[in-house]
Amino acid sequence: MKTKTLFLLFAVFFLFTGNFAVAQITTNPALPVATKGVTITFDSSAEGRLGSFTGELYAHTGVILAGSSEWQHVIGDWANNTNQPKLTHKGDGIYELVISPDIMTYYGVPSGEKVVKLAMVFRSANWNNDRKQTNDLFVDVYEEGLVVAVTSPDEGAMVDISASFTISATSSQEATLRLLAGEEELARTTGKSITRQHAIAVSGWQWIIAEAATTEKTVRDSVCIFVKEPVTVAPKPASYRQGINYTGETSAALALWAPYKENVFVLGDFNNWEVSNACQMKKDGDWFWLDITGLTVGTPYVFQYLIDGQIRIADPFTEQTCDPNDQYISTTTYPGLPEYPVGKAQGVAAVLQTGQTPYLWEVASFTPPAKDRLVIYELLIRDFTTERSYQAVIGRLDYLKELGVNVLELMPVNEFEGNLSWGYNPSFYFAPDKYYGSRNDLKRLIDEAHKRGMAVVIDMVLNHSYGQSPLVQMYLDRSSWKPTAENPWYNTQHNFQNPDAQWGYDFNHESIATRQFIDSINSFWMKEYKVDGFRFDFTKGFSNTVYGQNDWGSAYDASRIANLKRMADEIWRRNPHALVIFEHLSDNSEEKELAAHGILLWGNQHYAYSEAARGNISDLGWGFYKNRGWEYPHLITYMESHDEERIVLECKNGGRTEGSYNIKLLPTALDRVELASLFMLPLPGPKMIWQFGELGYDYSINTCDLPSEVKPECRLSPKPVLWNYFTNENRKDLYKMMGRLNYLKVNYDEFSSGSTYTGSLNGEVKWYRLSSGNGHVVAVGNFATSSRSITLDFPVTGTWNDYFSGTDYPVTGSTQNITLGAGEFRLFSTREFADPFTPDAIPYGERKTGPFIFYPNPAGETVSVRSENPIGVVFILNISGQVVFQGDFSGSRKAEIPVEHLAPGLYLIQSGGENLSKPEKLLIY
Repeated sequence: MKTKTLFLLFAVFFLFTGNFAVAQITTNPALPVATKGVTITFDSSAEGRLGSFTGELYAHTGVILAGSSEWQHVIGDWANNTNQPKLTHKGDGIYELVISPDIMTYYGVPSGEKVVKLAMVFRSANWNNDRKQTNDLFVDVYEEGLVVAVTSPDEGAMVDISASFTISATSSQEATLRLLAGEEELARTTGKSITRQHAIAVSGWQWIIAEAATTEKTVRDSVCIFVKEPVTVAPKPASYRQGINYTGETSAALALWAPYKENVFVLGDFNNWEVSNACQMKKDGDWFWLDITGLTVGTPYVFQYLIDGQIRIADPFTEQTCDPNDQYISTTTYPGLPEYPVGKAQGVAAVLQTGQTPYLWEVASFTPPAKDRLVIYELLIRDFTTERSYQAVIGRLDYLKELGVNVLELMPVNEFEGNLSWGYNPSFYFAPDKYYGSRNDLKRLIDEAHKRGMAVVIDMVLNHSYGQSPLVQMYLDRSSWKPTAENPWYNTQHNFQNPDAQWGYDFNHESIATRQFIDSINSFWMKEYKVDGFRFDFTKGFSNTVYGQNDWGSAYDASRIANLKRMADEIWRRNPHALVIFEHLSDNSEEKELAAHGILLWGNQHYAYSEAARGNISDLGWGFYKNRGWEYPHLITYMESHDEERIVLECKNGGRTEGSYNIKLLPTALDRVELASLFMLPLPGPKMIWQFGELGYDYSINTCDLPSEVKPECRLSPKPVLWNYFTNENRKDLYKMMGRLNYLKVNYDEFSSGSTYTGSLNGEVKWYRLSSGNGHVVAVGNFATSSRSITLDFPVTGTWNDYFSGTDYPVTGSTQNITLGAGEFRLFSTREFADPFTPDAIPYGERKTGPFIFYPNPAGETVSVRSENPIGVVFILNISGQVVFQGDFSGSRKAEIPVEHLAPGLYLIQSGGENLSKPEKLLIY
């Protein structure tokens, strides 16, 4: 008999690949040996991944040697039809692969090496396009001479007590064959095969043994099967909710809703991962439940469900997962994670823990700011700090507060597949992703944000889930890898036929089960984590309306609107102040209706603002809710999000140039974003900034792990974290500019939705006027690359304030003619607005020269020049008074002057024109 332990049996049985291989592959001879040939017959209809197939099929195949689990002596190259074996199609999806003259020769295995398995993946001839292939398949290779093998039941199979099942075995030679249950003989015959129907009346683990005997030798093979008792039917206690229920310091109860399932076992650290009838859950209709006792207070226990003897899942409602990727999580970010039970668990597992220390909230209740005053900051924790943690974000909250942010929008923080992801591949909806830190770390981040007056919104993906989701795995057709018709939560087919609009597995939003699941998710996060709302991803997918191959589903969809309103109403029933944000991007008629219902909608204006910033004529009007005919200020306008290219980079790559005015230069590109920001942030209605947009982040969205590489396939790759940008004065000026505009928006009624608006946001020179009571503002900006003049209407005469220069601006008539340099902008107001930033001390090495400053001094490669007003012409003279540099910066308040070509020595720098200054000493080294 083979030497085995029950522990290994449990682990081996639940590997799906072992079960699949038996069903889909047969061999002739039945027990192949390495020194002879073998014919493999493959039934594609019985294979879980490829499914029924009739096209050309090729083998990627090698061997497993004794003492190793690695594939070796693999034939040819993956997906290369010229050097990999082709299978012969025998008809009806049945294929043959003939291995001859023997296994050793076919695979080129040298003598002295022992082959224990054949390993193979069968793939389509057109794999590079259709990606059709099988799972990994294995065939045992046996010793020479007399061998016997149990061919049924499979290792670890489950059978019902007293129910008949088939036992069969095959031998390599004519022999006296016996089948035994334990040591009880069930059948005896002479030949090469034997079979018997049998029933076992004793529950628990039982040995099935096959024996072959000749006059020279007796050999045995065995499998261990589990005989299960009938499911106990008992009413689920009314207080037990879906998931983990803590019933005491040393006890918990588990409840799982699983329609159409027959039995569920619980395996975990608390029962040494051993299948037993004591760990079979009780049944109450579609519910399964079980009490767990004898737990140690404060100890985390990893566990899984085993459904119908085949499906292993974590609890779908678990608040903490345990998976093999946990080994890559920093112990600084998340100390004390439970170790993944290798060899016991399969895939993602759940964690329960009694006696957890509750988080003590400092802000017990928080109300978000008014919707028209929202300044939202979209943030991906992975790329916001080098630590990639909730705790590290806390350390940057004051930076965001000074920027004027009052809503922190976190990209998905619930468990998603892998670690380094944007998070739009969700798997578990009640468990925060551990890669960023502990549950209490996330609560602390939200608490600290609330202490600073910032609401926290989390990105929630309820259009789809990915394959690790237990709700997907419970009802998955493994021949097509699509949800079965029995799945309560997912559609069998995507309602979007457009492949670019298909992600993961599509939720069925018409299902009552899906609606209840969604409501429980949203309720949980508001109650347990005190989040202030949600940004819902791709809400155009919240219906079962079928859309065609090239359709993004933007047309008015009444069923989708009904589903979305219902969800929003359930959120507001629990928290009337919650922010409900949709990434919808549909036709205006639908968005207008949703906005009227109180929902906030993303307003992607990247193209318009990018065009304008680069010096092209562009209309920014669609970014203002009133220009869409909306009654309510519920349009969240943005010029960058996680999904768009970075505008400063687009300016550097594609900005226009006219004379000395060059948008491709970084200081000018940053100026252009300041100009664009004046025509976005202060306008009434919520606005959004993508992380580091306030510093002019200029690494492409397609930057790879190696920052010097830019490729489309690197879109989701981690991006450089560049907090050193904040030490660059030009970038810091953009930060302050946005901060000032945000401050005005939040604190002054002129920028509220109650103000009256007049303006023109198209053409080269754009302007708008906002009035509230006796307060008036007029904003004007020149998006051209040379000077332009415009006549503006001012509602009242008198002394106005020029906000950015801090000077008075006399208005003597109802109209004023204003000339603006390239990229220049102004903001006039009838009252003086406060500046949220106190004047900075001049850094070491800066020198004031009247109306402008320059730094560093001494300088090596460049000299930076800044001024509160347009700089004008800058001269650099050598000690003899000769002009060695002259540049016209009339349209800019910042400039970078290259000086690396100048010989080291002492020079003079001075500005001319309106900003006439006396010469100042500049040292070049």
